[in-house]
Amino acid sequence: MNVNPALPKKYWHYVYLLKSKETPYIYIGCTSNLVKRLKEHNEGKVYSTKKILPVELIYYEAYRVKAYAYKREQALKKYGSGLAKLKQRLEIKGRAG
Repeated sequence: MNVNPALPKKYWHYVYLLKSKETPYIYIGCTSNLVKRLKEHNEGKVYSTKKILPVELIYYEAYRVKAYAYKREQALKKYGSGLAKLKQRLEIKGRAG
């Protein structure tokens, strides 16, 4: 899952949304290895999503600068309006936790 094939994966940082297949729960996270992190979530290795498995990746954004990715993650978690607008644009239902 490399956004730009010319750049190695290690140069990208991802903000992502996971949706539980069983509940209306949406999880917001940030990682530098999206494929590995999604696997960890679905293997029950992440405390925050362990009780809502299975989860599926429904959205991600890629950033070249780690600080920007974490700032975006915090903005989505802290300010409900940013997440609400994103959910509306993507036609996603569910609640973030």
